[in-house]
Amino acid sequence: PHRTELYEEPPPGCWPIVYSPDYNITFMGLEKLHPFDAGKWGKVINFLKEEKLIADDLIVQAREATDEDLLVVHTRRYLNKLKWSFVVATITEIPPVAFLPNFVVQRKVLKPLRTQTGGTIMVFFKAGKLAVDRGWAINVGGGFHHCSSDKGGGFCAYADITLAIKFLFERVQGVSRATIIDLDAHQGNGHERDFMDDPRVYIMDAYNRYIYPGDGFAKRAIKRKVELEWGTEDSEYLQKVQTHVEGALNEFKPDIVVYNAGTDILDGDPLGGLAISPQGIVKRDELVFRAARSRGIPVLMVTSGGYQKRTARIIADSILNLHSLGLLGRQRPACALGSASLEHTVTDSARDFSNLS
Repeated sequence: PHRTELYEEPPPGCWPIVYSPDYNITFMGLEKLHPFDAGKWGKVINFLKEEKLIADDLIVQAREATDEDLLVVHTRRYLNKLKWSFVVATITEIPPVAFLPNFVVQRKVLKPLRTQTGGTIMVFFKAGKLAVDRGWAINVGGGFHHCSSDKGGGFCAYADITLAIKFLFERVQGVSRATIIDLDAHQGNGHERDFMDDPRVYIMDAYNRYIYPGDGFAKRAIKRKVELEWGTEDSEYLQKVQTHVEGALNEFKPDIVVYNAGTDILDGDPLGGLAISPQGIVKRDELVFRAARSRGIPVLMVTSGGYQKRTARIIADSILNLHSLGLLGRQRPACALGSASLEHTVTDSARDFSNLS
Protein backbone atom coordinates (compact mmCIF):
# COMPACT_ATOMS: atom_id res chain seq x y z
CA PRO A 1 0.00 0.00 0.00
CA HIS A 2 1.17 3.53 -0.74
CA ARG A 3 2.09 5.96 1.99
CA THR A 4 -0.83 8.14 3.09
CA GLU A 5 -1.52 10.74 5.76
CA LEU A 6 -5.17 9.69 5.93
CA TYR A 7 -4.45 6.66 8.11
CA GLU A 8 -2.89 8.37 11.12
CA GLU A 9 -5.31 7.30 13.82
CA PRO A 10 -6.90 10.13 15.83
CA PRO A 11 -7.26 9.93 19.63
CA PRO A 12 -9.36 6.84 20.40
CA GLY A 13 -11.97 8.65 22.50
CA CYS A 14 -13.19 10.92 19.70
CA TRP A 15 -16.52 10.41 18.02
CA PRO A 16 -16.19 8.81 14.57
CA ILE A 17 -17.62 11.98 13.04
CA VAL A 18 -15.34 13.59 10.45
CA TYR A 19 -15.36 17.23 9.39
CA SER A 20 -13.11 20.14 8.53
CA PRO A 21 -13.90 23.84 8.09
CA ASP A 22 -12.15 23.43 4.74
CA TYR A 23 -15.22 21.53 3.46
CA ASN A 24 -17.09 24.77 2.83
CA ILE A 25 -16.79 26.52 -0.53
CA THR A 26 -16.82 30.31 -0.45
CA PHE A 27 -15.27 32.48 -3.14
CA MET A 28 -16.66 35.83 -4.33
CA GLY A 29 -20.20 34.45 -4.25
CA LEU A 30 -19.55 31.99 -7.09
CA GLU A 31 -20.88 29.15 -4.96
CA LYS A 32 -24.30 30.86 -5.05
CA LEU A 33 -24.52 30.23 -8.80
CA HIS A 34 -25.18 26.54 -8.14
CA PRO A 35 -28.28 25.37 -6.22
CA PHE A 36 -26.06 23.29 -3.92
CA ASP A 37 -25.60 24.86 -0.49
CA ALA A 38 -21.80 24.95 -0.49
CA GLY A 39 -21.69 25.84 3.20
CA LYS A 40 -24.16 23.27 4.54
CA TRP A 41 -21.47 21.08 6.12
CA GLY A 42 -20.39 23.79 8.56
CA LYS A 43 -24.02 24.53 9.37
CA VAL A 44 -24.60 20.88 10.32
CA ILE A 45 -21.66 20.99 12.73
CA ASN A 46 -22.87 24.26 14.24
CA PHE A 47 -26.34 22.82 14.86
CA LEU A 48 -24.79 19.77 16.58
CA LYS A 49 -22.65 22.04 18.73
CA GLU A 50 -25.69 24.08 19.73
CA GLU A 51 -27.38 20.87 20.87
CA LYS A 52 -24.23 19.99 22.87
CA LEU A 53 -23.81 16.72 20.98
CA ILE A 54 -20.26 17.46 19.83
CA ALA A 55 -17.37 19.87 20.33
CA ASP A 56 -14.37 20.61 18.13
CA ASP A 57 -12.05 18.39 20.14
CA LEU A 58 -14.43 15.42 19.94
CA ILE A 59 -14.57 15.09 16.15
CA VAL A 60 -12.01 13.77 13.68
CA GLN A 61 -10.43 16.56 11.64
CA ALA A 62 -10.49 15.63 7.95
CA ARG A 63 -7.35 15.87 5.88
CA GLU A 64 -7.04 16.63 2.19
CA ALA A 65 -6.58 13.62 -0.10
CA THR A 66 -3.33 13.86 -2.05
CA ASP A 67 -2.75 12.91 -5.69
CA GLU A 68 -1.16 9.71 -4.44
CA ASP A 69 -4.35 8.89 -2.55
CA LEU A 70 -6.57 9.79 -5.49
CA LEU A 71 -4.55 7.62 -7.89
CA VAL A 72 -5.72 4.53 -6.00
CA VAL A 73 -8.86 4.91 -8.15
CA HIS A 74 -8.48 7.85 -10.53
CA THR A 75 -6.42 7.81 -13.70
CA ARG A 76 -3.58 10.29 -14.04
CA ARG A 77 -5.25 11.48 -17.24
CA TYR A 78 -8.41 12.41 -15.33
CA LEU A 79 -6.54 14.27 -12.58
CA ASN A 80 -4.64 16.20 -15.25
CA LYS A 81 -7.95 17.24 -16.79
CA LEU A 82 -8.85 18.97 -13.53
CA LYS A 83 -5.97 21.35 -14.19
CA TRP A 84 -8.21 22.95 -16.81
CA SER A 85 -10.69 25.37 -15.29
CA PHE A 86 -13.33 24.80 -17.96
CA VAL A 87 -13.37 21.09 -17.09
CA VAL A 88 -13.98 21.92 -13.42
CA ALA A 89 -16.67 24.41 -14.46
CA THR A 90 -18.44 21.63 -16.35
CA ILE A 91 -18.21 19.18 -13.45
CA THR A 92 -19.38 21.66 -10.82
CA GLU A 93 -21.97 23.21 -13.15
CA ILE A 94 -20.75 26.74 -12.31
CA PRO A 95 -19.88 28.30 -15.72
CA PRO A 96 -17.90 31.34 -14.43
CA VAL A 97 -15.33 28.95 -12.92
CA ALA A 98 -14.09 28.40 -16.48
CA PHE A 99 -12.68 31.95 -16.52
CA LEU A 100 -10.72 31.70 -13.26
CA PRO A 101 -6.98 30.89 -13.14
CA ASN A 102 -6.63 27.21 -12.33
CA PHE A 103 -4.55 27.83 -9.21
CA VAL A 104 -7.56 29.70 -7.81
CA VAL A 105 -9.90 26.87 -8.84
CA GLN A 106 -7.62 24.33 -7.18
CA ARG A 107 -7.53 26.26 -3.90
CA LYS A 108 -11.11 27.53 -3.68
CA VAL A 109 -13.11 24.79 -5.38
CA LEU A 110 -11.19 21.54 -5.63
CA LYS A 111 -9.36 21.64 -2.29
CA PRO A 112 -12.66 21.57 -0.34
CA LEU A 113 -13.78 18.59 -2.43
CA ARG A 114 -10.42 16.83 -1.92
CA THR A 115 -10.72 17.44 1.83
CA GLN A 116 -14.20 15.94 1.88
CA THR A 117 -12.85 13.00 -0.10
CA GLY A 118 -10.07 12.59 2.46
CA GLY A 119 -12.75 12.75 5.15
CA THR A 120 -14.70 9.90 3.56
CA ILE A 121 -11.58 7.74 3.40
CA MET A 122 -10.75 8.59 7.02
CA VAL A 123 -14.27 7.91 8.29
CA PHE A 124 -14.32 4.53 6.55
CA PHE A 125 -10.92 3.60 7.90
CA LYS A 126 -11.74 4.66 11.45
CA ALA A 127 -15.04 2.81 11.41
CA GLY A 128 -13.33 -0.28 10.07
CA LYS A 129 -10.83 -0.14 12.93
CA LEU A 130 -13.46 0.57 15.59
CA ALA A 131 -16.23 -1.61 14.19
CA VAL A 132 -16.37 -3.88 17.21
CA ASP A 133 -16.99 -1.19 19.82
CA ARG A 134 -18.65 1.60 17.80
CA GLY A 135 -20.17 0.19 14.60
CA TRP A 136 -20.84 3.52 12.88
CA ALA A 137 -19.15 6.57 11.40
CA ILE A 138 -20.32 9.74 9.67
CA ASN A 139 -18.58 12.08 7.27
CA VAL A 140 -20.53 15.32 7.43
CA GLY A 141 -19.53 15.86 3.78
CA GLY A 142 -18.73 13.57 0.86
CA GLY A 143 -20.98 11.31 -1.12
CA PHE A 144 -19.77 12.33 -4.60
CA HIS A 145 -21.57 9.45 -6.26
CA HIS A 146 -21.57 10.77 -9.84
CA CYS A 147 -17.78 10.63 -10.15
CA SER A 148 -16.05 7.49 -11.39
CA SER A 149 -12.37 6.73 -11.95
CA ASP A 150 -12.14 8.71 -15.18
CA LYS A 151 -15.12 11.07 -15.27
CA GLY A 152 -16.71 13.65 -12.99
CA GLY A 153 -20.10 15.34 -13.13
CA GLY A 154 -23.03 16.61 -11.10
CA PHE A 155 -20.83 18.61 -8.66
CA CYS A 156 -18.75 15.44 -8.06
CA ALA A 157 -15.05 15.79 -8.92
CA TYR A 158 -13.62 12.88 -6.91
CA ALA A 159 -14.93 9.34 -6.42
CA ASP A 160 -14.83 9.33 -2.62
CA ILE A 161 -17.11 6.30 -2.16
CA THR A 162 -15.06 4.15 -4.53
CA LEU A 163 -11.83 5.37 -2.97
CA ALA A 164 -12.93 4.63 0.58
CA ILE A 165 -14.07 1.09 -0.27
CA LYS A 166 -10.83 0.38 -2.16
CA PHE A 167 -8.84 1.64 0.83
CA LEU A 168 -10.87 -0.57 3.16
CA PHE A 169 -10.35 -3.67 1.04
CA GLU A 170 -6.64 -2.90 0.78
CA ARG A 171 -5.88 -1.99 4.38
CA VAL A 172 -8.48 -3.17 6.89
CA GLN A 173 -8.26 -6.82 7.82
CA GLY A 174 -11.58 -8.63 7.77
CA VAL A 175 -13.29 -6.21 5.36
CA SER A 176 -13.70 -7.82 1.95
CA ARG A 177 -17.40 -7.31 1.14
CA ALA A 178 -19.33 -4.03 1.06
CA THR A 179 -22.92 -3.00 0.43
CA ILE A 180 -23.63 0.49 -0.90
CA ILE A 181 -27.09 1.80 0.01
CA ASP A 182 -27.56 4.91 -2.12
CA LEU A 183 -30.67 6.89 -1.15
CA ASP A 184 -29.81 10.19 -2.80
CA ALA A 185 -32.56 11.28 -5.23
CA HIS A 186 -30.16 10.75 -8.14
CA GLN A 187 -28.74 7.51 -9.48
CA GLY A 188 -25.22 6.87 -8.17
CA ASN A 189 -23.67 6.16 -11.54
CA GLY A 190 -20.08 6.89 -10.48
CA HIS A 191 -19.59 4.09 -7.96
CA GLU A 192 -21.78 1.86 -10.15
CA ARG A 193 -19.39 2.21 -13.07
CA ASP A 194 -16.37 1.67 -10.82
CA PHE A 195 -17.73 -1.55 -9.27
CA MET A 196 -19.51 -2.86 -12.38
CA ASP A 197 -17.81 -6.26 -12.34
CA ASP A 198 -16.70 -6.47 -8.71
CA PRO A 199 -18.51 -9.29 -6.86
CA ARG A 200 -17.31 -7.93 -3.51
CA VAL A 201 -19.63 -4.89 -3.78
CA TYR A 202 -23.43 -5.04 -3.69
CA ILE A 203 -25.28 -1.88 -4.73
CA MET A 204 -28.81 -0.87 -3.79
CA ASP A 205 -29.92 2.38 -5.38
CA ALA A 206 -33.29 4.17 -4.93
CA TYR A 207 -33.71 7.24 -7.13
CA ASN A 208 -36.07 9.32 -9.23
CA ARG A 209 -36.04 7.49 -12.54
CA TYR A 210 -36.66 10.65 -14.61
CA ILE A 211 -33.77 12.88 -13.57
CA TYR A 212 -29.99 13.16 -14.02
CA PRO A 213 -27.92 11.14 -14.81
CA GLY A 214 -30.08 8.49 -16.47
CA ASP A 215 -27.01 6.31 -16.95
CA GLY A 216 -28.35 3.10 -18.47
CA PHE A 217 -24.94 1.44 -18.63
CA ALA A 218 -24.24 2.09 -14.94
CA LYS A 219 -27.62 0.64 -13.97
CA ARG A 220 -26.28 -2.79 -14.89
CA ALA A 221 -24.22 -2.71 -11.69
CA ILE A 222 -27.24 -2.21 -9.42
CA LYS A 223 -28.20 -5.42 -7.64
CA ARG A 224 -31.36 -3.93 -6.09
CA LYS A 225 -32.86 -1.11 -8.13
CA VAL A 226 -35.71 1.04 -6.77
CA GLU A 227 -36.90 3.49 -9.42
CA LEU A 228 -39.21 6.15 -8.00
CA GLU A 229 -41.88 8.29 -9.63
CA TRP A 230 -42.13 12.09 -9.53
CA GLY A 231 -43.56 13.33 -6.27
CA THR A 232 -43.16 10.10 -4.28
CA GLU A 233 -44.25 10.80 -0.68
CA ASP A 234 -43.31 9.51 2.77
CA SER A 235 -45.54 6.46 3.14
CA GLU A 236 -44.64 4.80 -0.15
CA TYR A 237 -41.00 5.85 0.07
CA LEU A 238 -40.36 4.60 3.60
CA GLN A 239 -42.11 1.30 2.88
CA LYS A 240 -39.88 0.75 -0.15
CA VAL A 241 -36.73 1.77 1.71
CA GLN A 242 -37.43 -0.60 4.58
CA THR A 243 -38.34 -3.50 2.30
CA HIS A 244 -35.33 -3.14 0.05
CA VAL A 245 -32.74 -2.32 2.73
CA GLU A 246 -33.79 -5.40 4.68
CA GLY A 247 -33.82 -7.44 1.47
CA ALA A 248 -30.39 -6.21 0.41
CA LEU A 249 -28.78 -7.03 3.76
CA ASN A 250 -30.42 -10.47 3.79
CA GLU A 251 -29.35 -11.23 0.23
CA PHE A 252 -25.69 -10.22 0.59
CA LYS A 253 -23.79 -10.43 3.87
CA PRO A 254 -21.38 -7.47 3.86
CA ASP A 255 -18.62 -6.58 6.27
CA ILE A 256 -19.52 -2.91 5.93
CA VAL A 257 -22.50 -0.80 4.81
CA VAL A 258 -21.79 2.43 2.94
CA TYR A 259 -24.82 4.71 3.24
CA ASN A 260 -25.14 7.63 0.81
CA ALA A 261 -27.72 9.75 2.64
CA GLY A 262 -28.67 12.49 0.20
CA THR A 263 -31.27 14.99 1.39
CA ASP A 264 -32.32 16.02 -2.12
CA ILE A 265 -35.35 13.77 -1.67
CA LEU A 266 -36.85 16.62 0.39
CA ASP A 267 -40.15 18.05 -0.81
CA GLY A 268 -39.45 21.18 -2.83
CA ASP A 269 -35.91 20.28 -3.82
CA PRO A 270 -35.32 21.91 -7.23
CA LEU A 271 -33.42 18.91 -8.60
CA GLY A 272 -34.72 15.83 -6.75
CA GLY A 273 -38.36 15.81 -7.82
CA LEU A 274 -39.53 13.78 -4.81
CA ALA A 275 -41.77 14.92 -1.93
CA ILE A 276 -40.33 13.53 1.29
CA SER A 277 -40.88 15.49 4.52
CA PRO A 278 -38.11 16.37 7.01
CA GLN A 279 -39.60 13.76 9.35
CA GLY A 280 -39.47 11.24 6.51
CA ILE A 281 -35.75 11.84 6.00
CA VAL A 282 -35.07 11.42 9.71
CA LYS A 283 -37.05 8.16 9.70
CA ARG A 284 -35.27 6.94 6.56
CA ASP A 285 -31.85 7.33 8.18
CA GLU A 286 -33.13 5.57 11.27
CA LEU A 287 -34.34 2.60 9.18
CA VAL A 288 -30.93 2.20 7.54
CA PHE A 289 -28.96 2.45 10.78
CA ARG A 290 -31.34 0.12 12.59
CA ALA A 291 -31.14 -2.51 9.83
CA ALA A 292 -27.35 -2.45 9.75
CA ARG A 293 -26.73 -2.26 13.48
CA SER A 294 -29.27 -4.99 14.31
CA ARG A 295 -27.12 -7.30 12.17
CA GLY A 296 -23.86 -6.12 13.72
CA ILE A 297 -22.72 -4.52 10.45
CA PRO A 298 -20.82 -1.20 10.73
CA VAL A 299 -22.60 1.57 8.84
CA LEU A 300 -20.69 4.46 7.32
CA MET A 301 -22.67 7.51 6.29
CA VAL A 302 -21.89 10.36 3.87
CA THR A 303 -24.29 13.25 3.29
CA SER A 304 -24.26 13.68 -0.53
CA GLY A 305 -26.80 15.93 -2.30
CA GLY A 306 -29.39 18.36 -0.98
CA TYR A 307 -30.26 21.65 -2.62
CA GLN A 308 -32.26 23.62 -0.06
CA LYS A 309 -31.00 25.76 2.81
CA ARG A 310 -33.01 23.74 5.36
CA THR A 311 -31.21 20.45 4.61
CA ALA A 312 -28.40 21.24 7.08
CA ARG A 313 -30.91 21.40 9.93
CA ILE A 314 -32.49 18.12 8.81
CA ILE A 315 -29.12 16.33 8.69
CA ALA A 316 -28.33 17.56 12.20
CA ASP A 317 -31.79 16.53 13.43
CA SER A 318 -31.30 13.07 11.95
CA ILE A 319 -27.94 12.61 13.70
CA LEU A 320 -29.51 13.77 16.97
CA ASN A 321 -32.35 11.29 16.48
CA LEU A 322 -29.93 8.43 15.83
CA HIS A 323 -28.11 9.32 19.02
CA SER A 324 -31.28 9.61 21.09
CA LEU A 325 -32.31 6.12 19.93
CA GLY A 326 -28.94 4.61 20.89
CA LEU A 327 -28.02 3.87 17.28
CA LEU A 328 -24.79 5.86 17.55
CA GLY A 329 -23.56 3.92 20.54
CA ARG A 330 -24.22 4.52 24.22
CA GLN A 331 -20.71 5.19 25.50
CA ARG A 332 -19.81 8.78 26.33
CA PRO A 333 -16.59 9.74 24.55
CA ALA A 334 -13.62 10.96 26.59
CA CYS A 335 -11.30 12.37 23.97
CA ALA A 336 -7.70 12.04 25.15
CA LEU A 337 -6.49 15.50 24.26
CA GLY A 338 -5.56 16.73 27.72
CA SER A 339 -8.00 19.66 27.75
CA ALA A 340 -11.22 17.72 27.39
CA SER A 341 -13.76 18.42 30.12
CA LEU A 342 -17.24 17.30 31.06
CA GLU A 343 -18.78 20.20 29.20
CA HIS A 344 -17.14 18.85 26.05
CA THR A 345 -18.59 15.40 26.43
CA VAL A 346 -21.91 14.27 25.06
CA THR A 347 -24.93 15.01 27.17
CA ASP A 348 -27.13 12.10 28.12
CA SER A 349 -30.18 13.57 26.48
CA ALA A 350 -30.37 14.82 22.90
CA ARG A 351 -33.50 16.53 21.63
CA ASP A 352 -36.48 14.17 21.82
CA PHE A 353 -37.36 13.14 18.29
CA SER A 354 -39.86 10.47 19.20
CA ASN A 355 -42.54 12.41 17.35
CA LEU A 356 -40.46 12.15 14.18
CA SER A 357 -40.09 8.40 14.37
